[in-house]
Amino acid sequence: QVQLVESGGGVVKDGNSLTLSCTESRRAGRILVMAWFRQAPGKDREFVAGINRSGGTREYEYSIKGRCTISRDKGKNTVYLQMNMVKPEDAGVYYCAASDECVSSERGEYEFWGQGTQVTVSS
Repeated sequence: QVQLVESGGGVVKDGNSLTLSCTESRRAGRILVMAWFRQAPGKDREFVAGINRSGGTREYEYSIKGRCTISRDKGKNTVYLQMNMVKPEDAGVYYCAASDECVSSERGEYEFWGQGTQVTVSS
């Protein structure tokens, strides 16, 4: 069973940058498509960014595109999410997800999930 572990959450000041990491601690034995989702209190879990197996294709949620970069280090089995100019509406629990399929913004396409890491934005 694949195990994903997120890290890097915490309190970040409005306007600052944030980098989250997701490590595949129990490996699948194959390269997976990876993505980040987030969930604010009282809201649905939404797609943030996804990256394909080679790292050559990256997709972003429209409103966050330009402030966000997803990347992966296959040697470290780790995917990163860098977010610049963090806003209060970026607060929530950020989840890492993995799939054997293609990059998708649909949460149902991802078989494996991490436990999430909390991001709080302070003014």
